[in-house]
Amino acid sequence: MIELQNEFLRIRIKEKGAELCSLQTPDGLEYLWQAEPSVWPRHAPVLFPIVGRLKNNTYSSGEESYSLPQHGFARDRDFDCVVQTDKEVSMDLQPDQETLRLYPFLFHLRITYTLVRATLRTTYTVKNTGESDLLFSIGAHPGFNCPLLKGERLEDYYLEFEKEELRRTLLEDGLLSNRTDTLFLPYRQLPLSHSLFDADALVFANSQINKVWLRSKNHQRALRMDCESWPWFGIWSKKGEHPFICLEPWMGITDKVGSSGKLSEKAGIIRLSPAHTYACGFQISIF
Repeated sequence: MIELQNEFLRIRIKEKGAELCSLQTPDGLEYLWQAEPSVWPRHAPVLFPIVGRLKNNTYSSGEESYSLPQHGFARDRDFDCVVQTDKEVSMDLQPDQETLRLYPFLFHLRITYTLVRATLRTTYTVKNTGESDLLFSIGAHPGFNCPLLKGERLEDYYLEFEKEELRRTLLEDGLLSNRTDTLFLPYRQLPLSHSLFDADALVFANSQINKVWLRSKNHQRALRMDCESWPWFGIWSKKGEHPFICLEPWMGITDKVGSSGKLSEKAGIIRLSPAHTYACGFQISIF
């Protein structure tokens, strides 16, 4: 377990998945979901080399077919800590025989966490270390305690956006459909409720969400996620009455219902030339 701390925040990160597993203020208030095994046993997994599901959990590349689990394999692999200071840590993942069996590409994935006052910056850097184009997607999946304080309910909270309406893309059995609808947001707010996720995650395309706040009606404790220019955004909690919510910026997306199964044709796939590097990032600020 790796720990970073300044006068505003303390974070902990696991080597497995380079996963953020604690985000606390100095008074001990925990903002990050604590991975209750019987509910959702993760904190903030990194989604790589795909985001979401593959149709039939398979894809083809060249003449070969492969199988990958939902959200890929990075979240279950051990990363190497390569840089660590008082305020920053970088962790690396590279292919091995097991990953090559699932995904026949050479890559170097680096995840960097940086504390800047009351903000945690997360940066993903992907380098193509092979001799052919690297095809991948990447995304974040942090879960936050909601409610934050004892005696509150999820219904005491709301999400605040920069717009008064958002266009949602609907899912069918976890895959992207061609259907959309519009969420109208009085005062730019979306009240939270457990029934909001009865039909799976809320998915938004076309970089509609660049900032989102998680707020309570009862107090000023809050968080803000900044994810400018990320093309997709997901909001999810497990169906039922569970005290967490995930705010998820994605550079890729789950397969479409009519997917061809070819990785090169997958929605949201990034094509990176040999020896080139791709980087993206987002940040979480605590109030």
